[in-house]
Amino acid sequence: MPEQPPYEKEGAIAATGMGGAMDLGASEAETLEQRPSAASGGRAPGGPEGAGPQEKPRSLWSDAWHDLRRNPVFIIAGLVILFLVVISLWPSLIATQNPLKCDLAKAQEGSQPGHPFGFDGQGCDVYTRVVYGTRVSISVGVCATLGVAILGSLLGGIAGFFGGVGDAFLSRITDIFFAIPVVLGGLVLLSVVTSNTIWPVIGFIVLLGWPQISRIARGSVITTRQNDYVQAARALGASNARLLLRHITPNAVAPVIVVSTIALGTYIALEATLSYLGVGLKPPTVSWGIDISAASPYIRNAPHMLLWPAGALAITVLAFIMLGDAVRDALDPKLR
Repeated sequence: MPEQPPYEKEGAIAATGMGGAMDLGASEAETLEQRPSAASGGRAPGGPEGAGPQEKPRSLWSDAWHDLRRNPVFIIAGLVILFLVVISLWPSLIATQNPLKCDLAKAQEGSQPGHPFGFDGQGCDVYTRVVYGTRVSISVGVCATLGVAILGSLLGGIAGFFGGVGDAFLSRITDIFFAIPVVLGGLVLLSVVTSNTIWPVIGFIVLLGWPQISRIARGSVITTRQNDYVQAARALGASNARLLLRHITPNAVAPVIVVSTIALGTYIALEATLSYLGVGLKPPTVSWGIDISAASPYIRNAPHMLLWPAGALAITVLAFIMLGDAVRDALDPKLR
């Protein structure tokens, strides 16, 4: 009987894909096993048919930004707000005249070359005053919103996280502030202020605006506190400060951002209302509310004095409300 050839332990048999087989060395067989098949489109062995490399799942913020970039409402509102911010920082880019320089001989006159919006009752250029009034409105809206968001989030977050007597006490204080009419409170509190700066108005808005943000932050923190990952971090010995800063705040801040964005436009309208009533900003400060108040008696004879500042105010408030609605749709998973 002919002697059989010795068996090569380091050999391997691989299918050729055409009904045959070929001998491979151990190192070659291992290389073939680890390398994805060219016929499978580069997929790993054992993976689904035709599946390529899986994408990393997006976070809430990246997913929201992905949706916002494709939302025409967000794009339009963002462009309008960007333009308003630019002219509030550098109004001289589109208005070369002094808003306080007036000529009584041109009082209530209509549009003229170089003065597209005409003149007001004091002979001041309406176009220049509308442009410079943007600075005051944007400054009041942004500063008041930041103050309300920080104070309301801090108080509401702490109350919702710790609960107990402090939470009950803050809830009753919040109810008291909710019972104060905003306009009536402004008439009472700001009527005794003699300052011509924007800070008394900002302080008043923060004083009466924080309860809304506080209640929203409290509810969001209570909901987030009950999630499994927060309970797991607590079980692993995480401190209260770490739980608040690391786990709860990033996941509970979305509702606060949405409400604050919408409220910014409301605060701009509130400043104009208080200035119109004579208790907000006062001359010589350039404000849309002051100009609307001064133009009201002349609405029949010179309607342009009222329409231009009122239109600028309406566009600004609408832009921030549209921005807030777009952010809400992107951050709220229930609306998807």
